[in-house]
Amino acid sequence: MRRREVLKILSAVPVLSWLPWLSEVSAGATGPFRRVRPGERGWPSNEDWASLNRAVGGRLLTVKPPFAGCVSAADTSTCDDLLESLRNPYFISDSVALTQTLTWPGAWTSEASTYAVAAQDSADVAAAVTFARDHRLRLVVKGGGHSYLGGSNAPDSLLIWTRPMRSVELHDSFVPSGGHGRVSPVPAVTVGTGALWMDAYEAVTTNAGRYVQGGGCTTVGVAGLVLGGGFGSFSKGFGTGAANLLEAEVVTADGVVRTANPFKNPDLFWALKGGGGGTFGVATQLTLRTHDLPAYFGKVQTTVSASSNSAYSALVTQLMSFYRTSLFNPHWGEQITFGPGPRISVNMLFQGLNQTQAEQTWAPFFDWVSARPNEYTAPKPVVLALPAKDFWNAAFLVGVPGTIDIDDRPGASKSDFWWSSDAGQVGQVLYAYASTWLSKDLLEPAHLQKLCDALTLAAQTWPVTLHCNKGIAGAEAEAITRTKDTAMNPAVLDAFALAIAGANGPPAYPGVAGHEPDLAAAHQQAQLLHIAMAPLNSLSQLPASYLSETDYFQSDWQIAFWGDHYARLKRIKDRYDPTGLFFVHHGVGSETWSADGFSRTS
Repeated sequence: MRRREVLKILSAVPVLSWLPWLSEVSAGATGPFRRVRPGERGWPSNEDWASLNRAVGGRLLTVKPPFAGCVSAADTSTCDDLLESLRNPYFISDSVALTQTLTWPGAWTSEASTYAVAAQDSADVAAAVTFARDHRLRLVVKGGGHSYLGGSNAPDSLLIWTRPMRSVELHDSFVPSGGHGRVSPVPAVTVGTGALWMDAYEAVTTNAGRYVQGGGCTTVGVAGLVLGGGFGSFSKGFGTGAANLLEAEVVTADGVVRTANPFKNPDLFWALKGGGGGTFGVATQLTLRTHDLPAYFGKVQTTVSASSNSAYSALVTQLMSFYRTSLFNPHWGEQITFGPGPRISVNMLFQGLNQTQAEQTWAPFFDWVSARPNEYTAPKPVVLALPAKDFWNAAFLVGVPGTIDIDDRPGASKSDFWWSSDAGQVGQVLYAYASTWLSKDLLEPAHLQKLCDALTLAAQTWPVTLHCNKGIAGAEAEAITRTKDTAMNPAVLDAFALAIAGANGPPAYPGVAGHEPDLAAAHQQAQLLHIAMAPLNSLSQLPASYLSETDYFQSDWQIAFWGDHYARLKRIKDRYDPTGLFFVHHGVGSETWSADGFSRTS
């Protein structure tokens, strides 16, 4: 029987009931299911692609590998312009063929899809999903393109590019579909999943004077952050991105556009809150709770250097004791970096305090350092409070030197900027990356020295940073309650911080003469990084890492990313995507596929 006749017969049957059978027919029942590549039997014909193009209103793109010209002629002006443009994250976001990380030697390299649908609405997404499913194609979804693990790219694939869907709509009183009379309306914002957090912050905070919990980096995609769990600088005050999700519109593997919230498809809704992007479907819009905006956001910045190893050990102990008594609360977030060498760098942000209150909070620690001039040196600390409404206001921030970089392309929005401190991530080559949750119990006096010893030992080899906003212990009670009802590893509820170590290099790409990744540096720095993380990993009984900021080679990743939630997530994955149309590295269900996502292995 011809395949088109089979599809016609099955058209009236609920899709999820026949997808597994259809996959066996497509594979010829001769072996494990395998997706097709260009040039192989079963690859769509020109007529098939033309049909898809009509279905999506002419928005099917033939994707050109961006580095092809550089590989053949690296000294051309075109290649020079491309390499320079890779330092602008908005240039990367607006390219269908690029991702914010260019390669991770030994793990993955950013490679363009063969075709892409520049989706403008859920109908475009549904058409692309159906086409990929029916033709056994490797399917990829990209919004902001910030995936450290390469989830938003794959060669020989069809890409659903959500970047054109970047609308932002505010609601004074939102009730999820099906929830009228069951829950009270709340202020909210509905964001297209191609939007970057800068788009959301401008609309919600700069223009409307509200707060939405998003990412610290302005060019991270809204969808990827929320679907992975999602932390921002003020997560201890307002919760994770996933915890603030009220409703999602998502296209599942059967090509159906579904509403997911506590009342409709609640199991899918739960999975979307931290179960990982590109895994359960293609989100097309997300509605997030908004909050009253504090009067001020601000930062505290300093670096303290110790004159000896013993002085450094005492400094670590003093700072972590101070953190436990003064900073372990909803007001404080962001980073404390231990190393390189005998120094500590503080780059903390705060909310809900004015400048005087922030200065008073830190006075005991700064006084302790100042009283020991023979042991410690430190510049005058920076303590700065800003009107919260201007925290993402480019017109205001340009007056603060060294704070932001502006998208200076012709025609670019004057409001689009990225933090200067994030510049090293733009077009980066990742050499290594690792993270682990640290339990709040380690701050207790009985365990504090063990934590401090691990931090001191780590700093001797490679810098390690505590991201104090990436852990919900110490947060507002409502933030904790909402995070409990997400798919994230429950370890996040117990964690006071996420310890992260990373190593990276500037924009480079394999095969581009004079601009290839430094493999020797990558190997050496990866070794040092993992040595540094070892004492911190040993503080946890089970592996516990954040899936959006983690090691590509993370062992026991199911437990590390989701803990005892994994079994439930796997059941939901099997229900909504029984044939594994949606695949990402170390995503739910990926253990049954080859590393490239093309062949089912079990």
